[in-house]
Amino acid sequence: MRFSQTLKTSLSSEWTYYCLAYDELKSMLKQEMHEGQSTWNEEKESRFVEQLEKELEKVHSFQRVKLGEINRRIDAEAHEVEMLCRKQMPDEDEFTASEIELGHIIADVHDLAKYSRLNYSGFLLIVKKHDKCTQWLLKPMFSARLNRNPFHKENYDAMIVRISTLYDRVRTRGRERGGDSGAGGKQSAFVRNTTKYWVHPDNITELKLIILKHLPVLVFNPNKEFEAQDSAITSIYFDNDDFDLYKGRIEKSEGAEAIRMRWYGGMDTNTIFVERKTHREDWTGDPSVKARFPIKEKYLNAFLRGEYTTSELFSKMREQGKHSKKEIDEMEQLAQEVQYTVLTKRLHPMMRTFYNRTAFQLPGDARVRISLDTELSLVREDNMDDRIRAGSNWRRTDIGIDYPFKQLPNQDICRFPYAILEVKLQTHVGQEPPQWVVDLINSHLVESVPKFSKFIHGCATLLEDKINLLPFWLPQMDVDIRKPPAKTFSGVARPAITDKKDNVVACSSSIASSSNNSEEGSKQHHVQISIDTSPSMNDPLQKPPSAAAAPPPPPPPFMLQNKQSSLQEPQQSTLHQQYSLLSQRLVSLYIRLFPHHAKNRQGPAAAIKDGEALPSESNKKRRPPVIAKAPPAKTFFANERTFLSWIQFTVMLGALAVGFLNFSDVSVGRVSAVIFSVLAMGIMAYALYTYHDRANRVHNNEPGEYSDKYGPLVLTGLMILAVSVNFYLRISFDGSAERDHGRR
Repeated sequence: MRFSQTLKTSLSSEWTYYCLAYDELKSMLKQEMHEGQSTWNEEKESRFVEQLEKELEKVHSFQRVKLGEINRRIDAEAHEVEMLCRKQMPDEDEFTASEIELGHIIADVHDLAKYSRLNYSGFLLIVKKHDKCTQWLLKPMFSARLNRNPFHKENYDAMIVRISTLYDRVRTRGRERGGDSGAGGKQSAFVRNTTKYWVHPDNITELKLIILKHLPVLVFNPNKEFEAQDSAITSIYFDNDDFDLYKGRIEKSEGAEAIRMRWYGGMDTNTIFVERKTHREDWTGDPSVKARFPIKEKYLNAFLRGEYTTSELFSKMREQGKHSKKEIDEMEQLAQEVQYTVLTKRLHPMMRTFYNRTAFQLPGDARVRISLDTELSLVREDNMDDRIRAGSNWRRTDIGIDYPFKQLPNQDICRFPYAILEVKLQTHVGQEPPQWVVDLINSHLVESVPKFSKFIHGCATLLEDKINLLPFWLPQMDVDIRKPPAKTFSGVARPAITDKKDNVVACSSSIASSSNNSEEGSKQHHVQISIDTSPSMNDPLQKPPSAAAAPPPPPPPFMLQNKQSSLQEPQQSTLHQQYSLLSQRLVSLYIRLFPHHAKNRQGPAAAIKDGEALPSESNKKRRPPVIAKAPPAKTFFANERTFLSWIQFTVMLGALAVGFLNFSDVSVGRVSAVIFSVLAMGIMAYALYTYHDRANRVHNNEPGEYSDKYGPLVLTGLMILAVSVNFYLRISFDGSAERDHGRR
């Protein structure tokens, strides 16, 4: 779709009059270029820039007016809700009216954010077209004008927090919720069942507005007015020069640790949390655990050097009596273990992560917790490359929380292009997650990234020349993760209104509602998310949507798999197909070399031709879609290591055969050389076939036995046979030689 058409159809008709006149500017540019025989000159440039500035002023003024209007409506609604909650017998209809009004405010915030984003993109496009057509460079000068009219830099977080507070009060009908409003902020040890997703910047505001209708924004200090730095979280990850902690985390080794120093807010924060995350494999039966303890910033350097003991650290805490003896003992033991690890493994500051977090959670209720991290920045803290960054301190002091950290060189910082959504569930066995959570993680707004790690990504991008293992999601960084919205997902919708005939009409505010008539909007899309948590069948996020939802269209034949007689209907997520480049290329080579075998691996589902519908019976209930799980990269690495072990064995056999051939003058040596050469080549061919077979089965997520029961047995038998034949020939030759010598 052309951008001008997108600009017109993505917003309501009342807003289009105040949008950038993209078509007029493009026509003006084309007309000026073809007017007369003269080239682009100062006069034409002045006319174009003047018109462009008028459009910029129009867009900026409208954005400021609408922003002020929304703020005034929020103030008025806050007063109404306050008065309503003070009533002893409030009317239910009044709460319903307030909820409808807040729904309209939420839709207006969504529309305003979309308006700003689309117009900003329009200005960038028209300036780019101008520079390309005229060869006059306008972009640097116009960027300065955009900074003076920063309609595109508006931060809606404070507004979203206010709306969330009001919406939660209306939802609870003014009753106070039980529990601590800072639940989760004071916990020293907790276990999480977490799935992670990337969110494109275009979808961040919409995602926040959708979530706040179900979960309020978690505010640790509700008595304090929200400030931008309140959402800032900074962590300093430690590692050594051999990257032992990085390797353990990326390989998911049992007991792998991550040690970091974290603080909340600005640089004037005195309390630092020393945290340790410990990975546990599924076969152990123990969940991965994160534990932490607080320490004053002025004592942290001495603690890391071993000069400040744990007894000194917790003596004051014992005197205050704010924590139980058991909690203090556990934190003291943790501090001793962390201090020992830092000293023995020679850990030092390696990577800083900074982001602004918006957390959604019912106070005192940890069943569903959602966090959205934006403006993620990864900064080097090491002293490698003969450059002092943190020095002998536990963190570098030349930066604070002043995103986007323009003072840093490009080789020291990675500004992550997406937001990170974390969905944390705490459910009982067999309990399903809320339906709105399932709908959200299956929507076009998110892209599943199993086991994504900020620390791993920072090291993989900024220290790529110093590490050998890279995360599987790196190739996805070059792919646009935006997807067309599904028709079944409503997004941010205005509350239903009633027309004159008492028919309920839903007024949608999402971009999908205004573009359904376009060619792109008419196509059906279904996006499957991949969740890599635990192989347990009780994983709450792996529950399918309700059967009442519209079934997705059949996938293409190469996406069909036969697994326990159930067809996987949704298309696989583009992300979990990205593994190590070597493994991916080898699998592709195998499919090209053995197309018939690869086709047979797909099972009966591969026989369905393109365009044919999946077989179904009207009297049978449609099977729910099977959510595919991305194979871990270490599975492919293990397959490669097994293959290389076999190759190493064949090289030894080949060397033995060459020795027989070159250093033996009798016929027995030549016969033995032929036997061991044939055996080495046979083992090599068998190892190559087994490697490709396993790689293809792992790639297709096929269940079954992956161990080789008969191969080693047969090869061992052949080795025994070859050695026996060689021994027999040698004994026979020596006996015949002695008899010939006796006759002489």
